[in-house]
Amino acid sequence: MRPDTRYQPRVTRQRREILVCLQGQIGRHKTADEVYDEVRKVIPNISLGTVYRNLEMLSTAGEIRRIELAGMQRRYDGNMAPHDHIRCERCGRIDDVQWRIAECACRAERDSIVTDYEITGRRIEFTGVCARCVRSGSE
Repeated sequence: MRPDTRYQPRVTRQRREILVCLQGQIGRHKTADEVYDEVRKVIPNISLGTVYRNLEMLSTAGEIRRIELAGMQRRYDGNMAPHDHIRCERCGRIDDVQWRIAECACRAERDSIVTDYEITGRRIEFTGVCARCVRSGSE
């Protein structure tokens, strides 16, 4: 789903703290519950419902990225630069992946791959086993 960049939610204290939580820890892909736990340290009376509503508003506005990977709880990412994700098949850890598929093919080849579509985005999910799980030999 492409973010609606025309819609810009009013900046409230709750939204600002949620953005600080997600954008201040690039590379971390937090669940709504994890965001809630962190924001509660600053705003003790914030509700989980408020966090959920604000995460959805911010993702709709294109200020954060909603990550929905197969078999995983929805997560949120403050890094809006183009990138994909890799998920550890053992522990569920999610990390950023930087690669340039567009640079691998010339424009003519890319145009011949998909026809009759206006490309609005992409979502590629890599899976593997993270270094920590490999070292620990966890099953």
